[in-house]
Amino acid sequence: MMLWKKDDTLVYKKELGDFNSKTQAPIASCSKWLTAALVMTFVDEGRLSLDDKITKWLPEFEKYGKNYITIRTCLSHTTGIRSEPISVLKLLEKKKFTSLEDEVNSFAAKDIQANPGEEFRYSNIGLDIAGRVLEIVSKKRFDVLVRQRLFVPLQMRRTSFSSLDGSAVDPSGGAVSSPEDYMHFLIMMMNKGVYHGQKILSEDAVSEMLKLQTTLANIKYAPKAAEGFNYTLGAWAADWKDGKATVLASPGLFGSWPMIDYCRGYAYLFFVKNLLSEDRADAQMEIKTVIDEKFPSVCK
Repeated sequence: MMLWKKDDTLVYKKELGDFNSKTQAPIASCSKWLTAALVMTFVDEGRLSLDDKITKWLPEFEKYGKNYITIRTCLSHTTGIRSEPISVLKLLEKKKFTSLEDEVNSFAAKDIQANPGEEFRYSNIGLDIAGRVLEIVSKKRFDVLVRQRLFVPLQMRRTSFSSLDGSAVDPSGGAVSSPEDYMHFLIMMMNKGVYHGQKILSEDAVSEMLKLQTTLANIKYAPKAAEGFNYTLGAWAADWKDGKATVLASPGLFGSWPMIDYCRGYAYLFFVKNLLSEDRADAQMEIKTVIDEKFPSVCK
């Protein structure tokens, strides 16, 4: 567990056994927050817009009548494409694809169960589509892009999306990282896109990533760990005000739980290897309650 203040001060760190702040492990859906940030680097450069239709780069989707899916709906799990709940079995099934291109093309033929933007169903589909769009825009593999644009400038030396078994790169859940590395990302997000004086994202991009993309009414499926939360772009809003998240979290299936409280000015990371149990969300929010007592809110 690590707790970091906005002024780049490490407040608390607890390591158990041989699992320390430099230990590398799969982070599952914590990967989604990284992918959304990577997309925003292209938005900052004007190379794409969140409201661009994906058919601009993926004509296969137009062939199947999916003309209104946008980058925004991909990052907010509101594409409307039929999906099933994320599970370990589903992650294993993804390994049958040898390229992100092949996997994303398979999504084009899936049924539509809602109009884009109308219903939220948490899955791996949208973030993978967005990742494939970046490959086409940049003419580079996703794992190379994310290393160049995020991991190198953020000094995340133990973080990678590279697949060692020949399966497709997985923007939605395929990263490995370490607590120290992922905290670098959280510090950047907490400090309006800047890490150790280097601008990774614009302040506008970070602000956009705080905007709610859902209402509780249109969330049709969410994992147990995030019930009662709203969603932004690649992360969950555990609390919000006036349409913007004040607390962001991105829990992963394997138990890691990164969180930023913007009102209290801290980033928190609980990093483990075991599978996420259904009561883990309650435990994390109980820990947060204890932390909050030490950090008064500046939000009114």
